[in-house]
Amino acid sequence: MTPMTEKPQFHALLAPPDALEKGGYEVLRASVVDGAVSVALRRSFDDPQTWGVLFVDLARQAARIYAAETGIGEDEAMALIRAGIEAELDRPADSSSTRSVN
Repeated sequence: MTPMTEKPQFHALLAPPDALEKGGYEVLRASVVDGAVSVALRRSFDDPQTWGVLFVDLARQAARIYAAETGIGEDEAMALIRAGIEAELDRPADSSSTRSVN
């Protein structure tokens, strides 16, 4: 619990350098709030399959970060991420509502 004198802080990431240089638009923002994932997104693509490509790219980048910052190898991290995706697809834990953010 945060003391009454201390406001909760949001620790945002910086925009990627190429987005700052060339422009673009944010399609996804995910945060951890009280141990749960909170997401804002915009539809962004005409073909929903493109989201699959984006999710795999995110998973690969996450695996690289785990490999760089921990003792886990990139392949092992990716296998664990994949196992988490498959488990969630088989039994979704998210019961929250979804709304479009523009």
